[in-house]
Amino acid sequence: MTPRRVITRADLLPLAEYAAERKARRAAIARLKRDRRVEVGPHATFHFESYETMWMQVHEMLLIEKGGEAQIADELAAYNPLIPQGSELIATFMLEIDDPVRRARVLAGLGGIEQTITLSIDGQVVQAVQADDAERTTEEGKASAIHFLRFPFTGMAAQAFRAPKGPVVLGISHPGYGHLALLPEPVRQALAKDLD
Repeated sequence: MTPRRVITRADLLPLAEYAAERKARRAAIARLKRDRRVEVGPHATFHFESYETMWMQVHEMLLIEKGGEAQIADELAAYNPLIPQGSELIATFMLEIDDPVRRARVLAGLGGIEQTITLSIDGQVVQAVQADDAERTTEEGKASAIHFLRFPFTGMAAQAFRAPKGPVVLGISHPGYGHLALLPEPVRQALAKDLD
């Protein structure tokens, strides 16, 4: 297994240097993210994270919040767990509905949606699990609009994902939101690099 990859204090740029490079870095990360994004149905989007996306997120938070050295440890603690470690994919899953009234109504009926998400590859099913400790469904059954999900792969599932014999399907099977999406080949290729 590949050694754990984390962002350390030594990996961070001085904020003045980052600010000077920010426009170019944002353009580069937008290109990278294009092949790490999958829409499933009309409201669900998965953003598959990486060392690079989390490195950028840490810098953005430091630049925006201006918390200085005292903020760094908290940002590293928040974002390092979202970097895949070779036997998994990690995604930020968002339910995006612009109208606030409609969003509240839809989310009220999607409690537990995070437990109904899978990746299917050549008969292998990888069940998503929550990547953080936060409760994402209220006692009343309302789902959060944002979830952090881990897709833990077995060796066989990782091998099938790297060279599938058929389509790779990302699915949500919640009774209130049942949708499937085929992973486009450029997305599958980009995500396959996250798996040992």
